[in-house]
Amino acid sequence: MQEKQNSLSIKNWADDDKPREKMLQKGRLALSDAELIAILIGSGSKKESAVELSKRILSSAGNNLNELGRLSIKQLMGFKGIGEAKAITIAAALEFGRRRRGEEVQKVTKITSSKDAFELLQPLMGELPHEEFWILYLNNSNKVLHREQLSKGGMTGTLVDVRLVMKHALEHSAVGLILAHNHPSGTLKPSRSDKEITKKLKTASGALDIKTLDHLIIAQNSYFSFADEGIL
Repeated sequence: MQEKQNSLSIKNWADDDKPREKMLQKGRLALSDAELIAILIGSGSKKESAVELSKRILSSAGNNLNELGRLSIKQLMGFKGIGEAKAITIAAALEFGRRRRGEEVQKVTKITSSKDAFELLQPLMGELPHEEFWILYLNNSNKVLHREQLSKGGMTGTLVDVRLVMKHALEHSAVGLILAHNHPSGTLKPSRSDKEITKKLKTASGALDIKTLDHLIIAQNSYFSFADEGIL
C-alpha cells in the first residue's frame, strides 16, 4: 500500500510525466488543461495524483474551461483533495484568463455586426452565474464611445432604468445604443420582459434621435440578436 501511495507523488514520476518539467522541456503548449491545473494545485491526495484530480475536476465541467470558470470556490472545495487555498488558486487563474481575453477584445472599437458586439461583451458576462444588463454607446461611425454595466441581478432577472440609459447616452453624445444581457441558464430565447424592455428603450431613445441598434442575449458560447432575427 505504501508503495502505491508513493508512486502517486509527482517526485516519483518520469520527467515526461511531471507537468513542471514538461513545461520547461517542451513548452507550455505541450501541456494538457489537466496538467496546467495540476501545476496550480501542486499536489493531489494519497489516492490520486494532481493530474488525475485535475482530470476529474475538468470532467465534472464537461472538459470545458469556460464551464469550469463558473464554479464557485465552495464548489471547487467539494472535490476531495481541493482545500480553500487550492480552490482560490484555480479560481484566480481562471479569472486572470478571463480578464486577459477581455483586454484583447477591447481592441474592437467599431461595431459592424452582432458578432463584434458579442465578442466585446462575452468576456464580461458570458460566464456569470447571475444576470447583468450592459449598454454600448456608439457614435455615428458605430465606434464604441463607452460601455457600462447598467444593472446586476439574480438568476431570475435584473432591473433596467430607462431614464438612466438616456441620461448617459446624452452625456456621451451617443447616436446609437446596443443593449445586452446574459442568460445564466444558457437559453437564448427572449422572454416577454426582454421584449418589453427592448421596446421601452427603443421608444425612449427614438424620441431623442438615438437609435437602438440591437439587443443581444448572451450565453457562454453563443448569442441571440434581436436585430439579426428581425424583431427589434
